[in-house]
Amino acid sequence: GHCRHKKQTGGAGQFGEVFLRIEALERGAGFEFLDEVAGGAIPGQFIPAVEKGVRQVLTEGALAGFPLQDIRVTVYDGKHHSVDSKEVAFVSAGRKAFLDALGKAEPIVLEPIVRLEITAPASAIGDITGDLALKRARINGNQALPGRRAAVSALVPLAEIIEYQSRLKALTGGKAATR
Repeated sequence: GHCRHKKQTGGAGQFGEVFLRIEALERGAGFEFLDEVAGGAIPGQFIPAVEKGVRQVLTEGALAGFPLQDIRVTVYDGKHHSVDSKEVAFVSAGRKAFLDALGKAEPIVLEPIVRLEITAPASAIGDITGDLALKRARINGNQALPGRRAAVSALVPLAEIIEYQSRLKALTGGKAATR
C-alpha cells in the first residue's frame, strides 16, 4: 500500500509518504509491525507514528467495522521533508497506506467461533453431539465423568448457539450445563 500525505495551510505544511506491504499470519499469531526502511527515507522518529496509524485501522476495522487480526505490516520505503514532516502526517500516511494495501488484499470477515463444553447425563451425549453437528460444530471429544455423566467439547459458530440453552434443556430435560 502507498500514501503520500501532503497538506499546505499557509504556514508550515504536513508531509509524509509511506510504502508498506501486508501479509496474513497464522491464526492466533496477532499483529507484527516491521521496519525495513533503509537510508533514512523515513526518519526513525516517525516510524512509531506510521505504526500508530496502522493500529488505528486494526482496532477500528476496515471491513464492516470488525477489528483485524493476524497481520504482518512491513514498512519498507517512504519520503520525508526536512521542514514539513510531522508525526501527524506519518500517522495519516500510515493509516491510509494500510487501507490501500487492505483494499488490494481483499480481506474477509471470519465468523466468530466459540469453545463450548457441555456436561450432561451420559445417555444424552449422543443426542447432544448429533445436534451440535447440525449446528456446524467441530467436536473435539467426549469424556466420561463420575455419576453416569459425560462431557462433550466442541468449537461452534457463535451464530448457531446464541439461544442454545433452551435447545439443550429440551434435549436433556434440563439436566445439562455449559461452560
